[in-house]
Amino acid sequence: MSLKHPVLAQLALGFSPLYDKQRQVLATRVSCIPLKPEAEIDVAALWAALAEAVPDKPAVLCLPQEAALQALLAQPLPGNWSVEIPAFLAAGLSESLGRHKGLLLKGASGAALGAERSAFKATELDLDDLRRGASDPNKLPLWCNVVRSGEEAAEAFQRGALAVFGLPVDGVYEPAPGSPAKAEVSADLQVIITLMGQVDQGESAEKMEATLKRDPSLAFKLLRYMNSAAFGLPVEVTSFRHAMMLLGLTRLKRWLALLLATASKDNAMRPVMWAALRRGLLMEELSKSLQDSDAKDEMFICGLFSLLDHLLKTPFAKLLESIPCPERVRQALVEDGGPYQPYLQLARAVESESAFDYRDAAEALMIGPSELNHAILSALNKGAQLE
Repeated sequence: MSLKHPVLAQLALGFSPLYDKQRQVLATRVSCIPLKPEAEIDVAALWAALAEAVPDKPAVLCLPQEAALQALLAQPLPGNWSVEIPAFLAAGLSESLGRHKGLLLKGASGAALGAERSAFKATELDLDDLRRGASDPNKLPLWCNVVRSGEEAAEAFQRGALAVFGLPVDGVYEPAPGSPAKAEVSADLQVIITLMGQVDQGESAEKMEATLKRDPSLAFKLLRYMNSAAFGLPVEVTSFRHAMMLLGLTRLKRWLALLLATASKDNAMRPVMWAALRRGLLMEELSKSLQDSDAKDEMFICGLFSLLDHLLKTPFAKLLESIPCPERVRQALVEDGGPYQPYLQLARAVESESAFDYRDAAEALMIGPSELNHAILSALNKGAQLE
């Protein structure tokens, strides 16, 4: 991505997935919150940055500033983007709204809209609104604005939402009372874990290839990831042996980590895999400022693995007994400490779409908004390329 988007220095960016009842991820929401409420936002420059990051996949823009929304609605919008319009502003923007389709009405409306209703494709309500039995007088499809757990997502769907924003997990995984401390690992995931152990121990290429052949679909997926434009390897990787020769065992670990974090066949975990990939990519982007040759791959793995406890239904302390990972990654995930923990906390703050959490976590690392926001958009861009 280009680094010539000075408008990003004015904003706190965040993101979250939008997914349906089947937990299929439908779109990415990007929140662009002005760091100074009165700041004048160059919306043309902002669109240029966003369109470069997400050029063709479905996306939703949250821009909570009336002046910026008015300027934004005065120009054509990229076809793959929807824009959230607060319900209390909709009537006053009726003339501008008439030029657009596929917008999102955010918040409960006191009364039905007039002709501007045709500009909207859905209404977003908070879970508390749904719990209070709030209804939409405009009779638009209902989406739920934010959920923070699987239970909240299920409740939102039960109360009539067709799609929700947010992650269906929060915090570390805790087994239900009476359940085993370590869940059974499926055969395909066990192949990846075995392979990671073999790489860690420096086993022969022949032995590792034999392990991978136990599940040919994993070999295919691994090669697809390696040859993705997101990582720009200089030549096409044609086999696992070729990957070992080209990358070496140390760099091969990152690809196996990616495979493990995205291999779950549990449909309910689709949004979690979506988030794990983008955490890894964001932390990798942030590692570029460090003078540490190992940090790039290790921070990528740290972000990827940060949701692995939920994906594999096992607490980290038990999980990482059988999955090799760098010591600094283990410190972040098991001990909530070490040099990578503040970066993981920053990634979580970005996912919270809170300007306060964003500012606190970024300032703790002395990372400015321009650097952080470019890293966020680059991570979103690479994540879309890998799917």
